[in-house]
Amino acid sequence: MRSPLLDTSGAVAAQAPDETVAAHYGDPYAEQRALAEGRALVDRSDREVVRIAGPDRLSWLNSLSSQKLDTLQPGTPAQALLLDGQGRVEHHLTLVDDGEAVWAHVEPGTAAELVAFLEKMRFMLRVEVAELTSDYAVVSVAPPAPAGEPAAEEEGWAERRALPEGTVVMGGDLLVPRGRLAGLPEELGLRPAGLWAYEALRIAAHVPRLGFETDHKTIPHEVGWIGVAVHLSKGCYRGQETVARVHNLGHPPRRLVFLHLDGSVDSLPPHGAPVTLGVATPVEAEPEAAVEGAAEPGQLGFVGSSARHYELGPIALAVVKRTVPVDIDLLAGGVAASQEVVVPPDAGRNVHIDPALRRRVR
Repeated sequence: MRSPLLDTSGAVAAQAPDETVAAHYGDPYAEQRALAEGRALVDRSDREVVRIAGPDRLSWLNSLSSQKLDTLQPGTPAQALLLDGQGRVEHHLTLVDDGEAVWAHVEPGTAAELVAFLEKMRFMLRVEVAELTSDYAVVSVAPPAPAGEPAAEEEGWAERRALPEGTVVMGGDLLVPRGRLAGLPEELGLRPAGLWAYEALRIAAHVPRLGFETDHKTIPHEVGWIGVAVHLSKGCYRGQETVARVHNLGHPPRRLVFLHLDGSVDSLPPHGAPVTLGVATPVEAEPEAAVEGAAEPGQLGFVGSSARHYELGPIALAVVKRTVPVDIDLLAGGVAASQEVVVPPDAGRNVHIDPALRRRVR
């Protein structure tokens, strides 16, 4: 559904899957700075909205998702994952309960599949699932927060603004009636900022995005969703065995990294571009093991998202094999890159068995 804010002077449409909203409004760096300082609003109305009502909603979602939701308090934003039977990520939900229903927003083009799955799992429970994308639009008034940190908007921000009636507040995100979207920046006294601004700050905060830093094989540990969207002490849910096994006894096969890209190159590596060893990096027999199953010879991983940050310059998030050394230089789509660790190579394996006890068991 094309956003009316694309008719704003200077607006340039983003690329798929976000083509129905603006990438920028003519000054991407100024838009980034304004968003970081709480002076901007980002139109993310390409995201899709799902509402789950009914008295059993929280216990039901708790049994299906990776997050502990049965005790979720009204107004507290949360993230949750739906996994397949092998623990691979299928859906990522940003959600809040308003005391009567759970509201969630998800990636463009994924709500229909999500709703179909939820309907199939209703059984005799008192829940009602509806997609409301045509009625509500997602906007963000703060950049995404790093893992473990609250959203960056000022405390009480929503209470001090005259928000449109029916608005659902989800931390730094708002669900607003779609009919109010066109005039919302002026109504709230905020500058419109494009999706490029939001994405640059997301990448800088090391926050993964479903479909960008994930693929059909992704498990939560690989991209840092443990603790953020996965509660390790809750009851059973689909995929929990894999989550528990990797957390306690193993390591994820891949890991999320943050890349500082060579600023002298004009272009940014696109999503899916191969990550390989840097040209000047000495190699000692490790690469062959690291590229098993890669799409290209010598490939160590793939680029998820890239952007130009108003302070950091060109940056990216990528997913690489766990065995890639943390101190080597890389090439991201042919662009020289240095890496920062987001998910450490030793993530997981939190249970340590006393060797003496193991011998006694034998």
